[in-house]
Amino acid sequence: MSVAAGTNTSDLLDLDALLSSGELAVRNSVREFVKDKIRPSIAHWYEDAVFPRELAPALGSLGLLGMHLDGYGCASRSAVEYGLACLELEAGDSGLRTFVSVQGSLAMTAIHSFGSEEQKRSWLPGMATGELIGCFALTEPTAGSDPSAMTTFAQADGHNGSGWVLNGAKRWIGLASIADVAVVWAATNDGVRGFLVPAGTEGFTATPIEPKLSMRASIQCDITLDNVRLGPESLLPAARGLRGPFSCLNEARYGIAWGAMGAARDSYEAALAYSLERLQFGKPLAGYQLTQEKLVNMVLEIQKGTLLALQLGRRKDAGTLRPEQISMGKLNNVREAIAIAREARTILGGNGITLDYSPLRHANNLESVRTYEGTDEVHTLILGQHLTGIAAFR
Repeated sequence: MSVAAGTNTSDLLDLDALLSSGELAVRNSVREFVKDKIRPSIAHWYEDAVFPRELAPALGSLGLLGMHLDGYGCASRSAVEYGLACLELEAGDSGLRTFVSVQGSLAMTAIHSFGSEEQKRSWLPGMATGELIGCFALTEPTAGSDPSAMTTFAQADGHNGSGWVLNGAKRWIGLASIADVAVVWAATNDGVRGFLVPAGTEGFTATPIEPKLSMRASIQCDITLDNVRLGPESLLPAARGLRGPFSCLNEARYGIAWGAMGAARDSYEAALAYSLERLQFGKPLAGYQLTQEKLVNMVLEIQKGTLLALQLGRRKDAGTLRPEQISMGKLNNVREAIAIAREARTILGGNGITLDYSPLRHANNLESVRTYEGTDEVHTLILGQHLTGIAAFR
């Protein structure tokens, strides 16, 4: 049994009509990439906890790495085009969308926004092609939601002119063990500053965190910084205070608002296809009222969440997007995507716990997405402060 030919059950509102031909072309090219290069192998990568490093150049050739940035080999795409790419990548797997976010929205954005011209020319072109990998080291073992409590410290190095000595630890740092350069945020006597630490620098150690129940086709690491000596050229000159890393986090949060809807849509489509083919008591699961209610509720939230993401993108392209609006998108869309993935799994019954089907893999991954770049609680308080004018973080 199947849905009538030509029916797009994932887009009841015809949201594609709100997209330009250029935006649709970007969306379709990424969708084809996911179909050809990610879907055939993602179950094995997830089960074996393998990050497919070999895909980085292909993602670079599509212009997806730092795609919202200008110059230095970057694609200079719009915010909406970047969002659509995130949606399609996360329909494949959150781990692959996370790679693009860490590389582009975090590491490359930090260098592009706060680096010297020499730093930009040294790192960004190779990162845009996927030849070089970057990571973004902000979170610490005891300072996740409160980065102002970071203990990693950069001391002026009296033995190295105007250089620096870094000591401390970071945790949950994506890509760190394979990165060619780490953007490390550290407290100094002059406030929080950013530093570029090339791979192989003595005293810098990145250890993958294993085993994991989530983001298994991705890499997250513990980092230790033990008397890491850096020259003055390592300092990101334009980054002062937490405003620097927070601006990068907002870039990543924006992409997450789109990406989560990709995981939700893929979960729904897997459940719909299964329910149309699976016979129970003599007819397809899709023919039962309870199943139809589940499918309808999924589509409602996917369409609303995608509209929310698109509105964020239009405002971002217009230069009017505000931080609390990004928090709204991240909080709502990830929360709803998890609920959709879990509900989709119920339609799959016992088969839903196997890697033959995507919803439970998406649900597990989204638990990480829900936590990083600001937990539900943090984004709730950001929105609460905006509504009331009262900061309730402490």
